[in-house]
Amino acid sequence: MKMLRIETPGVAHYAYVITDGAEAMVVDPRRDVEEYLNAARSLGARIRCVVETHRQEDFVMGSARLARESGASIVNGDHELFGHGDVRLPDGARFQLGGLTVRALHTPGHTPESMSYAVHTDDSGPAWAVLTGDAVFFGTTGRTDLADAERAGENAALLYDSVHDKLAPLADTALVLPAHGPGSVCGSGMADRPYSTLGEERRYNEVFTLDRGEFARRKGAERLPRPPYFRHMERVNLGGGLEPVLRPGSVPLLDVSTFATGCGDKLVYDSREPEGFAGGHLASSYSIWLGGMPVFGGWIGDEHSPIYLVTDRDADVDTAALHLSRIGIDNVQGALAGGFGAWRKSGRAIETSGVITPRELHEQREAFQVLDVRDADEFASGHIPGAVHTYVGHLPERGAELPLVRRRPVAVTCSVGHRAGLGVSLLLRAGFDDVRNVLGGMTAWQALDLPVER
Repeated sequence: MKMLRIETPGVAHYAYVITDGAEAMVVDPRRDVEEYLNAARSLGARIRCVVETHRQEDFVMGSARLARESGASIVNGDHELFGHGDVRLPDGARFQLGGLTVRALHTPGHTPESMSYAVHTDDSGPAWAVLTGDAVFFGTTGRTDLADAERAGENAALLYDSVHDKLAPLADTALVLPAHGPGSVCGSGMADRPYSTLGEERRYNEVFTLDRGEFARRKGAERLPRPPYFRHMERVNLGGGLEPVLRPGSVPLLDVSTFATGCGDKLVYDSREPEGFAGGHLASSYSIWLGGMPVFGGWIGDEHSPIYLVTDRDADVDTAALHLSRIGIDNVQGALAGGFGAWRKSGRAIETSGVITPRELHEQREAFQVLDVRDADEFASGHIPGAVHTYVGHLPERGAELPLVRRRPVAVTCSVGHRAGLGVSLLLRAGFDDVRNVLGGMTAWQALDLPVER
C-alpha cells in the first residue's frame, strides 16, 4: 500500500492517490488531472476508482475527466446533491481496492451530502486512515453555513453528531486525511501540521474538546466570507466538473499597443506583489497577487468576464490562468507580453498608489483613516484602534457605504499586505485620492507591540 497527497496551491486543497498492488483510487481530484495520472503511473498502479467526499465549493472537480481518461468508476454517496456517479454508496457500504477495504460513512454538517471513508488494511481490523473531506480538518472542522447560513448552528450540531457517531469509534492510530489545509476558504482556524491522527485530534480539535452545545454555538457563530464563485462551483460540480480549456501557452501574449486596445473596459488583473503594484500600475487595474488569484479572481470577475493579465514576467501568465481555470474562469483573453516592465518602457500612462509602514502609521495616526479588509473574525480578534472594517471581497458593493472621506488619506491593512493591495486598487477605482497599503499589516503591527483594539 502506498499513498501520495497532492496539494493544489492557492486553495489549499488536498487530493489523495492511494494504491494497493496494481490498483489505485484518487480522492477529490481537481480539474486538471495530469498530476494524478502521472502519480498513479509512478506508483505502478491503474486508477480504478475516483472517490468524492462531497460536492466541492472552492474548485472545479476533475472526476468526470479523470474517470474518462483512466477508465475508472466515479464513487460517491447516494445523496442527490452528488448528482452523478457510477457507484452510489449508502452509509456503511464497503468496496475493495486491492487488499484494502474502504467503508463509506455519511458525515453531514459541512454539507448535507458529505461523506468520509475509512480505509482498512484488514477487513476485520482497525482503520488505517480516514478520508474526512471537509468534515474534519486538523484542529477544527469545515464551515457549516454553506447549505443555509441561517441554520449554521443547527448544521454544526449535525456535524458534531456525525463526527462522534461515525468517526470517533475508529482507532486512535487512524491517519486523518482532510480535503483542505490552512488557507482554505472552506473553514478557518486550521492547524498548520504535516499530518495528524484521530487520537491527536481527540486531544486538540474543538469538535472533540467542546461539548455539543458549545461547539454548535461557536461554529454556528463563525462569520466567514462566502466567495461568489461558490455557487458556480456547486452547479458545475453537480455534473462532475468542466472539461479543461486551458493548455500551457494558450493565453496570447500581446504587445503594449494591442493590449491597451484590447483591454479597454475589461477586467485587468495585476498579479505582482502589492509593493510592485503600488510603485506603478495600469489605471483601473485590480491588484490580485499571483497566489491569491484562485480566490480573489472569482470575487472580482466570474465565468463570463473577459480578463486581461499583467504579470511580473511572462512565465507567470500560465500560472495565473491555471489558477483562474481551477475556479471555472476561462475567459482570459490576453496577457501583456514582457509584463509590466514592457508597459513602463513604452511611456504610456502609469498610476501609482502608496505604502506606509506600521510604525509610520502609528506616528501619523491622526492624519489617516484606516480601513481593515480582513474577515470579521480576524478583525474582532484585534485591530488598529478606530479602524473601519469591511471585508475586501465586499468592497465593490459596499464601498460607497463606508464612513471614509475620499479626499483624506486612507491606510488599508490586512494580515500582511496582499488583501490590502486589492483593497487599495478598489478604493482607487472608487475615486479616493491618497490610498496606501500598510506593508506587513497586522502581523507587523502586533510584532511591534503597537496599540490593538478588540
